[in-house]
Amino acid sequence: MRKILVINFGSTSTKLSIFHDEIEYKETTIRHYSEELNKYSTVNSQKEFRKNAILEWLNELNEPIQKFDAIAARGGFLHPISSGTYLIEKEMVDDLLSGEYGQHVSNLAGVIAFEMGSEYRIPSYTTDPIVVDEFIPEARFTGNPKFQRKSIIHALNQKAVARFAADIINKPYAECNLVIVHMGGGITVGAHFNGEIIDSNNGVDGDGPFTPERSGSLPAGDLVRLCYSGKYNETQVLSMINGNGGVKAYLGEIDMRRVEARIENGDEEAALVYRAMVYQIAKEIGAYSTVSGEKVDAIVLTGGLAYSEVLTGQITKKVNFIAPVLVFPGEKESLALALGTIRVLNKKESEKIYKKKSDELKQQIAMLA
Repeated sequence: MRKILVINFGSTSTKLSIFHDEIEYKETTIRHYSEELNKYSTVNSQKEFRKNAILEWLNELNEPIQKFDAIAARGGFLHPISSGTYLIEKEMVDDLLSGEYGQHVSNLAGVIAFEMGSEYRIPSYTTDPIVVDEFIPEARFTGNPKFQRKSIIHALNQKAVARFAADIINKPYAECNLVIVHMGGGITVGAHFNGEIIDSNNGVDGDGPFTPERSGSLPAGDLVRLCYSGKYNETQVLSMINGNGGVKAYLGEIDMRRVEARIENGDEEAALVYRAMVYQIAKEIGAYSTVSGEKVDAIVLTGGLAYSEVLTGQITKKVNFIAPVLVFPGEKESLALALGTIRVLNKKESEKIYKKKSDELKQQIAMLA
């Protein structure tokens, strides 16, 4: 039996699981509210806070780290890589901590897994991180050669629920045409065509619908003028895009349960913001339904926000003329991480090794941009 500790950080949660082979033996989700997270000015400054939450849970269960065969962590922002299961080593950790390819709390999952595992010589792995890149060439264009669209998506969960959806509609995933919407602190809408995510919005860096804490797409001209207004520095502007945007900017809330409670109590402003988020999600689904040029088999709603029947019901009413809507509340990321790690440990799949881009390659890419 393989014993795996799974670490999955969301922007507002710490999800932990212990797997005995493919069976989830223990699990917990620790919710983090604004009052806690506002104490930390950067993602990296949350490291000890998140690590202590893991250790406290393991201590409560009397589960020492040294008894695990491996640690599996949700992947963070790296340079684009192929799908698969990667051994977490120092080169990957350095890129995660640097934030060179993007800042998100999922970066810390790999860092903490590496730190905890290294102490006891326990390997740590990540499977299908958010930078898995299967974009078709047309999807990379922005309208200006100085900028390129990037594949930054909830690849792990999207791939997992895509296979569940394929089973339901009785087609191989490699033959399906699906639009999958992961809805959490961030929202990504992916076009899955013949087993690959051929296009998606960038759910972190200002693209797509607004979310509980992210702005989504903003008017480019207005954003440029704001940046040069002299009123805000770079950190403040980036925070408006990711962390303090979206529903939080409008209502001061990131917990959509609280927003729904406000609506039930007659808060008309909260109701309008809620409808606007639904509107933007539905509009994004419509856009990604067109990219394959073929009929969509199903639209899939998943992620933590998909537990809300109010939210999924409102979205379904707007988009079910396109294709049937399937709902998989929550995410299958923990199981997918455990299974990826077990396949490597059991030598059914070869582990992959992440390599940093050389300075020379980075310079060549910068010159081409």
